Amino acid sequence: MPHLTSIEIAGRIEDLYGAPLADLEAHAQDQPPGMLAALLGMHDDLVFAERRIDFHRDHVARLIHPERQLGRHEVSHLLEGARQLAEAVAVRDVQAKSVSAVLQSLARVPAPASAPPTPLPPVPAPPVPAESPARSR
Repeated sequence: MPHLTSIEIAGRIEDLYGAPLADLEAHAQDQPPGMLAALLGMHDDLVFAERRIDFHRDHVARLIHPERQLGRHEVSHLLEGARQLAEAVAVRDVQAKSVSAVLQSLARVPAPASAPPTPLPPVPAPPVPAESPARSR
């Protein structure tokens, strides 16, 4: 189940670059590392953290199911699952905060207007030296 955080970030990246995320990922693979690659990497890390949250939340939910007995062994698994869930949430929050800050500092540059460039005024020709009468011998 995708979280709004990664979906919102993906939408903001798409808005910034004016293309779908899949196209941007394909384009970034052919380019040297830059801002696009960094943003896509941060988004991937955010998606991974969200998947970890889902996994650990489901694991903890299975451990505390009302029909399940909680013994000494299960309690240690429950505590470890809760710890990993908290860690995944912290990672997700840091990733979301970081990528949001970077995206907020960037703005899409409008496309240049298709107006023809203004021609430069012609450069005056250099002065031609005056001819002097030559003496004949």
